[in-house]
Amino acid sequence: MTGVQTCALPILSINLDEFVQKASAIIGVARVLTEKQDTEGYQRDWRDRYRGHAIAVLLPGSTEEVSQLIRLCSDMDVAIVPQAGNTGLTGGAIASDDRPTVILNVSRLNRVREIDVRNNSITVESGFILENLRSVANENNRLFPMLLGSVGSCEVGGLVSTNAGGTGVLRYGNMRELILGLEVVLPDGTIWDGLRSLRKDNTGYDLKQLFIGAEGTLGIVTAAVLKLFPINTSSATAMVALDSVSQAVDLLRFLQEEIGNRIEAFEIMSKSQVEIVVKHGHGLTSPMALDQPWYVLIEIADSPKNWDPVQELETALQAAMESDLLLDAVVATDQSKANRIWELRHTISESNKKAGFTVSNDTSAPISKLPQFIDKVNSRISSEVSGATICHAGHIGDGNIHVIAVLSRDVYTSSQECEKAASIVNLIVHEESVNLNGSISAEHGIGKMHVERLERFKPALDLEIMRSIKKAFDPNNLLNPGKIFKSIRT
Repeated sequence: MTGVQTCALPILSINLDEFVQKASAIIGVARVLTEKQDTEGYQRDWRDRYRGHAIAVLLPGSTEEVSQLIRLCSDMDVAIVPQAGNTGLTGGAIASDDRPTVILNVSRLNRVREIDVRNNSITVESGFILENLRSVANENNRLFPMLLGSVGSCEVGGLVSTNAGGTGVLRYGNMRELILGLEVVLPDGTIWDGLRSLRKDNTGYDLKQLFIGAEGTLGIVTAAVLKLFPINTSSATAMVALDSVSQAVDLLRFLQEEIGNRIEAFEIMSKSQVEIVVKHGHGLTSPMALDQPWYVLIEIADSPKNWDPVQELETALQAAMESDLLLDAVVATDQSKANRIWELRHTISESNKKAGFTVSNDTSAPISKLPQFIDKVNSRISSEVSGATICHAGHIGDGNIHVIAVLSRDVYTSSQECEKAASIVNLIVHEESVNLNGSISAEHGIGKMHVERLERFKPALDLEIMRSIKKAFDPNNLLNPGKIFKSIRT
């Protein structure tokens, strides 16, 4: 049992041979995939929860080719699902089955167009892998701070389109805060060139903001100008044990007062989550005994000469312990030990997938209300869903703690049972988040997973404005239909 949702093949209303011939004329025969063995990897999401049935996968290599393919699809009434690294968690890059649809994968758009060290900016195409982006920045003595567990496979286009977060949001912000300019191909094939590297520009509407977090429903991002930062030459990492989420919130505030903006990351993990990672994480071990309910991973970093980050972190944590803000702490004495601590955080998704059917939520709540939020969801899931291991992990500094229910395969033996339980878990988490003036999605997006719940929890006026924007940009609902909104022809 994989928990995969399957769909019937769409009823074709086009001449597939004609479409393939015309698409091949644009990008070459080898870049138009139609055989199952060639398209299979593009047709399912990373967690094997969703499968689609696109009639073809298109692999353009330039912005102009993307533009021509969009014009072709528009002429032949073929919907388009934009796809980058396909590492999303809400089914946003999987084709729906209610109309002929192609996947347009941008992974071949993988070039660095410009790096301007003096301006602290880099222009890369949308298929550029995050790990490579960070490496190029590092080679130029600069930092690109976005960091996710999927760093080795996620791509810039997906990061932009989902407004990705990650472990660096506390200090640097979401992807939205890291973008200076965009190049986007619109639903009619027009190429919008917004690749400006300015930090201040008040000449009317900031159009790039419309495409950030839009999940490919308004246009296909083909390139981005991104911010770089001075590289941090020194850092220190620690793992601390706590007895509550409330204590974690207080510890963060204390360290911000003691250390200031040098806090690079502050990530919380429940004991249950650390235990799953240790069990399924390829030999990973915890540097401290797992005898407390909560753990926080902390990194501080900066670049001044003669600064000792290990000493500063040890001093701050000792003061925190004396103030009863933590129970125990381990500070990494070298980078290899620090890396092993962070591997506990970055292998969560992979470990949970091995442990069972994973229901992962992406809600946010005001930081001050996180303890109340966690208590509520724990109580309700425990009483309403049997056979679920409740885990928590995430970015406490921005209010985004992921609530994760790992469903035992011994209890849930079919995809239908898993989906029913997942629906209950999601509803609980979303209700409790919204009750505290939170959000049902902090960084993963809506995709196809949360379409119904967006309509339930988003204010009606907000939805009306969003639909108006979608209709203005994409009146034929060509781009990523069925994502964010229901798949309804406008």
